[in-house]
Amino acid sequence: MSETTHHSHQDHQDGHAPGGIRAMAASATLHCLTGCAIGEISGLVIGTAAGLATGSTIALSIALAFVFGFTLSSLPLLRAGLSVGAALGVVVAADTLSIATMEVVDNLVMALVPGAMDAGLVNAVFWIGMAISLAAAFVAAYPVNLHLLRRGKGHALTHEYHHGASSVTGARRFIPSFPTGVLVAVLVGFLLGGLLVSLADAAGGQDDDGTSGGHAAAVVR
Repeated sequence: MSETTHHSHQDHQDGHAPGGIRAMAASATLHCLTGCAIGEISGLVIGTAAGLATGSTIALSIALAFVFGFTLSSLPLLRAGLSVGAALGVVVAADTLSIATMEVVDNLVMALVPGAMDAGLVNAVFWIGMAISLAAAFVAAYPVNLHLLRRGKGHALTHEYHHGASSVTGARRFIPSFPTGVLVAVLVGFLLGGLLVSLADAAGGQDDDGTSGGHAAAVVR
């Protein structure tokens, strides 16, 4: 190992106190979780619209979770000047274990929540189950990312491109890079929006039933 490489590694270790590493692990986990959630919900929407079987819909959701997870992680690397191939190579090495952990836990929890897997998109059970499963996925993947960071792997492989790149010029300026906080806020808003729409639909259905019932009673009289 060269002296320069040694100092670079040492600087990485010394520059992050335990609290700093935990914050990085939390940020990396939330970033991956957002991509996974976007992919899963997209897969469920497509699967439902296309009338796919439950197994096929789940497989599509998992595949899209990896696609969106890798894509979101690749954007800052592309913006920093890496080629598509190089960016994907770094991201696959950094995020695969984290995303895989999330997908296993997320789908397991969804399967355990009564009625969540069979609930439609306009059903409060689906959105509540999704929120619970994503929270469980975060709890499961956080220690994985923390362990990888402490070994200089995982999100540590992409950290220099997220925070250490020089000023962006040329066409790279137009490549978006979304802060983790923004992604999480959008995800939470989307989940709450889906839940509110489901509750409103359920309330509307109950009102319709009540109106019909009252009308029928009036006719009988």
